[in-house]
Amino acid sequence: MKQTERIRHKIFNRPALAAQCAEWKAQGRKIVFTNGCFDILHKGHLEILTRSAESGDILVVALNTDASVKKLKGDLRPVNNEDFRTWMMASLEIVDAVTLFNEETPAELIETITPDIIVKGGDYTVDQVVGAKHVLSHGGEVKIVPIVKGYSTTGIIDAIQKL
Repeated sequence: MKQTERIRHKIFNRPALAAQCAEWKAQGRKIVFTNGCFDILHKGHLEILTRSAESGDILVVALNTDASVKKLKGDLRPVNNEDFRTWMMASLEIVDAVTLFNEETPAELIETITPDIIVKGGDYTVDQVVGAKHVLSHGGEVKIVPIVKGYSTTGIIDAIQKL
């Protein structure tokens, strides 16, 4: 399979992702879920993604749509559109599946796929993680990865604007 086909096969709509996750679970594979805008990929993002991948067998990444990013971050974001962000994420070897969500939170998506583990960055506590109660009630875990200081998309944008 060519590399572009491998990447394309990692990008799922919600029904296809639900079916694929059910298949992975039937194979006894542990599904890890994380989500975010991942607008400008930086070291902090890579730390969360790497730690997420190390936590299980399958890493599912849910990306906010462009409209969702605008609601969260303002009219000047995202810098990179959802097609690029989806392709970029699917290009990473450690990522097994990528999907978009347009809702304010990924709660509905989490309830659809019921991952074994949710991973979020250190700017969250377990009680603030969307979907935590659902995953915990199904015997799963919630992991918090410490923030990598000095790396943020907003910080990168601010530094570029000062040039």
